[in-house]
Amino acid sequence: MGDISVHLVDRGRVHADTGYVLDGYSMGSASNPNPDHEMTEFVVWNAVVDGPDRTVLWDTGSNPAAGDGYWPEPLYEAFSHVDAAEHTLEDDIDAVGYDLDDIDAVVMSHLHLDHAGGLAEFAGTDVPIYVHEEELKFAYYSAKTTEGSIAYLASDFDRDLNWHVVHGDEHTLFDGFRLIHLPGHTPGVLGAHIETPDGDVLVAGDECYVEGNYADEVPLGPGLLWSERDWFESLQTVKELERRTGGDVLFGHDLDRFSSFGDGWNV
Repeated sequence: MGDISVHLVDRGRVHADTGYVLDGYSMGSASNPNPDHEMTEFVVWNAVVDGPDRTVLWDTGSNPAAGDGYWPEPLYEAFSHVDAAEHTLEDDIDAVGYDLDDIDAVVMSHLHLDHAGGLAEFAGTDVPIYVHEEELKFAYYSAKTTEGSIAYLASDFDRDLNWHVVHGDEHTLFDGFRLIHLPGHTPGVLGAHIETPDGDVLVAGDECYVEGNYADEVPLGPGLLWSERDWFESLQTVKELERRTGGDVLFGHDLDRFSSFGDGWNV
């Protein structure tokens, strides 16, 4: 296995009520019927995984026009990507030393609009876009009907893209980089186990938005949870991997955890 590096790419900040990501947070009680709500600043991030023979982009972030009407207004009111206009995919990966032309493949952890907003950069190219079968199905179901989830935009992913569909529980991209199916937040969330000279990296992604989902096993709020049963089983999958490997666990939107890893691993 050759050396693998993981470069973290900061894609900006989302402001949202903590209750969306931690079920039961700020709920009223008999003694405190009207608790204060708490807004939290969350990170949006991508990563460039550089292997011996392939350079892979993890997710594509939000469309820079998210706050200018590209995202549905009710969704942007709830999850405001306040600096999306300042974060183009091209500029942000350039900041960590890469160009769009360097990307040999893209892995989509899932197709929500804060992850799939940069896919247009790869439309009409032969760059493979890896996505889980269940995610691609649910994304189209959601975006093309009145059912499913509002968090999928057809304009993000209904394009001339070179889809490579991942089936089942695991898929090895190359030696030392393994994709893992982690359903719960959505039907087709992909996480990863990446082996670097600096240690193993376990990408939980939006299976765990923040530390509290992982350490305290508090589920995501109902609006962010497709299946609580699947979510809990996926959580145990990640925890077992951490027990076996001692790897660093990377959450989906936890700013403190993201910042603690600096520029990444083996960079």
